[in-house]
Amino acid sequence: MSVPLPDRADLPRYVAPLPESLEDFALRFAWVIVAVNLAGTAFGFWYYGFHPLPLSDPLVTWQFAVEPPVMWPFVPDSPVATFFIAASLALWKLGRNSEVVNALAFFGCLKLGLWTPFTLLAFMEGFSYNSVLMYNFLFWSHLGMVAEAFLIHRYSDFPVGAVFVAVVWYLFNDVVDYFLPVVGTPHHTALPGQEVLETVRGFSHPSPTHEIAAAGAVVITVAATFLALSTRVKKLEARL
Repeated sequence: MSVPLPDRADLPRYVAPLPESLEDFALRFAWVIVAVNLAGTAFGFWYYGFHPLPLSDPLVTWQFAVEPPVMWPFVPDSPVATFFIAASLALWKLGRNSEVVNALAFFGCLKLGLWTPFTLLAFMEGFSYNSVLMYNFLFWSHLGMVAEAFLIHRYSDFPVGAVFVAVVWYLFNDVVDYFLPVVGTPHHTALPGQEVLETVRGFSHPSPTHEIAAAGAVVITVAATFLALSTRVKKLEARL
């Protein structure tokens, strides 16, 4: 099934920063981007500790192993975001566009695409346990997620109801990640300075690492909300 490229609305640069030619190129090769993001999702779950391979590892290890299973959906934030953008693009290409999935993909790619490089820079010395190759892979691949987020305006109007669902999901993530964990300790991605304890408490959350990461997450959630609703408003204005 061939879906024509949607026209680009006359939008200000702050909600549509990519050149139209780059948007067109990416949307023409959307299935490639879907495949790359699904591979990233699989890698991300491995990174958080789901290890079907190598067989010598426990199936569940690393951060998954110290988090309560009921909270696992809120732990692998980046892999979930890459799954959302893969689903968003795939549904659009199949002619089954979902505005809720589009909004979740926009928020997820923008939020995790910015938060991860922010923490990699803020705690650069602490991430020295990663190889230079892995550090750069994490940094640049997550910035690529930001670019993906700014493709979605081509085929989404960001209706208020869909944005509301995305705000609720990612705001709830912020709450359980940093402020009011439902079970155990806060559930955010492990950061330098945290230590895996041998008690049921899971991770420690030292200051100011915890507060710096929380501030970045909340600011980006607010920014994503502003940009999604601004896109909605500007697209409506362009039709008048």
